[in-house]
Amino acid sequence: MSKNGHYYFTSKKVGKAIWDYRMLQEGDKVLVAVSGGKDSISLVKIMKDRTKFVPIKYDVMACFVDMGFKWVNKDILIRYFEEESIPFVIAHPPESWKGDEESFGCFWCSWNKRKALFDTAHNLGCTKIAFAHHMDDIIETMLLNLFFQGEIGTMQPFQDMFEGELAIIRPLAYVEEKELLKLSRQMNLPIIASACPHSKTSKRYLLKGMIAELKKHNRNVKKNIFRSLQRVREEYLLGPQKNLQKFNE
Repeated sequence: MSKNGHYYFTSKKVGKAIWDYRMLQEGDKVLVAVSGGKDSISLVKIMKDRTKFVPIKYDVMACFVDMGFKWVNKDILIRYFEEESIPFVIAHPPESWKGDEESFGCFWCSWNKRKALFDTAHNLGCTKIAFAHHMDDIIETMLLNLFFQGEIGTMQPFQDMFEGELAIIRPLAYVEEKELLKLSRQMNLPIIASACPHSKTSKRYLLKGMIAELKKHNRNVKKNIFRSLQRVREEYLLGPQKNLQKFNE
C-alpha cells in the first residue's frame, strides 16, 4: 500500500470510530493530548487534516504536558506544530516530582498529566479531550483489569465527564499499534523516543508479550478480544456477588 493509501486507510478508521461512537458534534473544540510518541502525533495530524473535509466543523488544539523530564525534547514538537499550523499549548502538572527522575511512579505521572489536561481544557473552553489510545491499549487494559483487578472493563471510546461538561474521546479505537508505527515512518513524523525507566517493566509490557505469543496461534486474537467487549453474553456471566457467597467461603 502506498504512503497516501495507508494514511487514507488509517484516517478512514478514525472517521468510522468517530461516527460509531458519536465522538464529535458541530462546534466542538478538541484538545488532543500529545506526548511526543507515534500514536499521539499521528492522531493530532489526522484530526487536524480531517477538519478540511468532514461535514462537522470542529477545532483542534494540541496539548503537551511538560513534566520537566530531561529525556523529552519539547522543542521538536513545537517546531512540528508550527510547521503544520496546528494550534498548541504547553501545559504543566499541578505538582512537580521532588525525587530523582528514575524513582517516580506511573500513577503519579498519569494523575498529574490528566489533571493538567483537564485544567487546560477547562481554561480554554474545550468540549472534548482526545487521547491516542489505540486498539492494543484497549485490549491490554481489559486484560490488565481481568488478570490483576478481577474485573471486566476497559477504556471507553467515548466517555462523558463532569455531567456532560467535557468528554474523553479515543478516535484511534479501531487502529492497531502496528498501523501507527507504519504510518509514522511513512510520514516521517518527528517522534520523541520514550526513555521512561518504567516502559519495559510495566504489567502492560508483560501483556504485550503474551498477546504476541498468542498471535502465533491465532492471527486474529487482538481483534477477537476487542470484539468480545462489544458482544457480551450476559446470560453466561456469573451474576451478582451475593450468588457467590458460598463459593467464596
